[in-house]
Amino acid sequence: LEQAAEESRRAITLCRRKFRYNRSFFKTLADNLPQQGSMPKPRRLNNPEIAMQDYQKAFIELAIEKQVLRFGEFRLKSGRLSPYFFDNGRFNDGQSLAALGGFYAAAIRRARLRFDMIYGPAYKGIPLAAALAITFQEQDQTSYPFCCSRKEVKDHGEGGQTFGRAIGGRVLIIDDVISAGTAILEAVNIIREQGGQAVAAAVAIDRQERGQGARSATQEAEQNHDLKVVSIIGLDQIIRYLAGRGGMRAELDSMRAYRAEYGIDPQTGKA
Repeated sequence: LEQAAEESRRAITLCRRKFRYNRSFFKTLADNLPQQGSMPKPRRLNNPEIAMQDYQKAFIELAIEKQVLRFGEFRLKSGRLSPYFFDNGRFNDGQSLAALGGFYAAAIRRARLRFDMIYGPAYKGIPLAAALAITFQEQDQTSYPFCCSRKEVKDHGEGGQTFGRAIGGRVLIIDDVISAGTAILEAVNIIREQGGQAVAAAVAIDRQERGQGARSATQEAEQNHDLKVVSIIGLDQIIRYLAGRGGMRAELDSMRAYRAEYGIDPQTGKA
């Protein structure tokens, strides 16, 4: 914008020289142009309902199609009555699992995460780790090793609490959602005990709501374990999608009311 204004000033100067009889007109025009260095800086749009990536929209559409994302009234473990429910286990065929790996990879690339291997906690993290490793191999020709955990320590055969590649280096944890943060804590402890460093976690959805305290489960995981947590979507993207889709006014109003009561702003970290 500053460059355009400067070019306009130069053009006016040339016109003044050519059309000297109408100097007052050009002086008035030049005086009303912004001065160099005075152009306002572009405003960053902080409204979370404005920005949504293509992969996030595609993920929501697939989640609704597979009934992974459902709307209604659902009693959560916390006791809250939620207007939506997310069940990652319904991505239960080859096509949807392949697509899911792509959505996770897109969120990870966007966050510019740096890691050496992938870790999937039992049970839902196991197919996710495999799907993500395959996606990076197929799309980026990058072969990440992966490791998964068992619910119970195996006392025969190869034994141990994990299977796959031996844990080491910078580890990315992949799971469906962070709820109470118990699974993340267990994963971080296993990774540390086996000589690795948990540096990040990728989840499908960030509910962006308060836990028992003032922080969300995601914020607690980041602050308590020094992790960077990324998600394919958050509550804000679901609301944005409903607002643009039309025909789901009741669901949209319920989601906004739920966010107003329990939500956490992902940028400020405040309710």
